Amino acid sequence: MQKVIIIGSPGAGKSTFARKLRDVSGLPLYYLDLIWHKPDQTNITREEFDIQLQTIFRKERWILDGNYLRTLEVRLSACDTVFLLDFPVEVCLSGAQSRIGKQREDLPWLETVFDEEFRQWILSFPVEQLPYIYKLLEKYRKNKHIVVFKSRKETEEYLQKY
Repeated sequence: MQKVIIIGSPGAGKSTFARKLRDVSGLPLYYLDLIWHKPDQTNITREEFDIQLQTIFRKERWILDGNYLRTLEVRLSACDTVFLLDFPVEVCLSGAQSRIGKQREDLPWLETVFDEEFRQWILSFPVEQLPYIYKLLEKYRKNKHIVVFKSRKETEEYLQKY
């Protein structure tokens, strides 16, 4: 495990898992939200984002935290290990709600409200994104180590065994 991606619904705890995995593995961690978002809540261009991804891919070791469906296949082809946090919607909604008002190292601003559009994205994730993610994982399953977690307890058990 040298090149890792962590994917799943917003609020699932990808960033928390990524930090804990970084701490036990020593792999450098890159947050896609910190690459994509500027502190003023605007975004860099897709081209700039893709260039930064390519720069990370050239490194020998890394963890990439974030979904970003548009670049998922290129990240899948570049990694050797995938962690998918496939948690119930209620868990993800609760996770997203619980971080409101808390400073985070994975986001360049402080979330002060649980935005309705963001809530809707979480609600639609299992129908609109998860099937595509599983389809891509099936395509890459023969030459990638893929771990699917169905609960936070499973992530903790994995990290304890690491």
